[in-house]
Amino acid sequence: MTDAQPLIDILTTCKNVLITTHVRPDGDALGSTAALSLGLRAKGIASEVLLLSALPPKYAFVHKDPGVISYDMDRGWPTAFDFDRFDALAVVDTGTWSQLPGMQERLANFTKPKLVIDHHLTQEDWATHHLVDKKASSAAEVVAMLLKQWGVPFDSQIANALYVGMTADTGWFQYSNTRPATLRLAAELMEIGVDTDRIYQALYQNDRPQRLAMQTKALQSLQLLAGGKLAVMTLTKQDYLDAGATNNDTDGLINIPLSVATVEVSLMLAEPLVDGPIRGSLRSKGGIDVAAFAQQFGGGGHARAAGVKFEGTLTDAVEKVAGELTRAITATPAAT
Repeated sequence: MTDAQPLIDILTTCKNVLITTHVRPDGDALGSTAALSLGLRAKGIASEVLLLSALPPKYAFVHKDPGVISYDMDRGWPTAFDFDRFDALAVVDTGTWSQLPGMQERLANFTKPKLVIDHHLTQEDWATHHLVDKKASSAAEVVAMLLKQWGVPFDSQIANALYVGMTADTGWFQYSNTRPATLRLAAELMEIGVDTDRIYQALYQNDRPQRLAMQTKALQSLQLLAGGKLAVMTLTKQDYLDAGATNNDTDGLINIPLSVATVEVSLMLAEPLVDGPIRGSLRSKGGIDVAAFAQQFGGGGHARAAGVKFEGTLTDAVEKVAGELTRAITATPAAT
């Protein structure tokens, strides 16, 4: 569904909206939530942004506005967090409970509207209304469409937030999800006054030294399987501890092996820093639909970018996930 009016009709009746996104939020998740929150305020509607992980430092400028509040669920849920004070829940950049740890249980008795604004292929049926454009480059594009249809004027704050979301999910307009509509919207945002140089530096020239250390560890673990078509990297909990790193310091590492000519799919598996499943990230050059593949492990995403979770050891995860991927790649006819 790509008509935003049903969501607009609901949001117009609200006084206070809770906005959230998937755990370990990326630039699209953060830019989209910020833009939506700012757009709601432009309509006189209060909102709060609930982050289920710590805000990555390089994205701090996106959520610096005092009206945008975030919580770090890695440190536990606020004991007095009251969902009932909100008139609706808006979930951005995901439509699955698995990406919202702890939310399903806490929203079991939440009878008010639950809205999903997303662009991912994988969706579940728990939301009251969906606004999903699977052809959009990013959730930011979908949020922009909603705000435009609602008549929200784009100021520089909204424009910058949307631009961050779009550039993060398109690799600065390099990935195949960049479409003409994406570039037209980017040009419109630039005309409003987006500081493209500042955003580029913040996203691509602002890493901590710990990220470089994690990149080294990931590449040291690199295996090429399936005749060089599958790249597998692993990160252990001890790797994080040795580097003094967090999950934020592994952002983008999954894409590095795709620079190898023979590699069709990149897989990175990482042990959790606290109790939980092994996290797996998947990237494809297009020959393998990794979103479809991920479903057998309770994951999902896009045809070229997806995620999985695996209950067990890192060794077991490599054996099972990489083994199944090897079989899938071997069974896929070579492109002509």
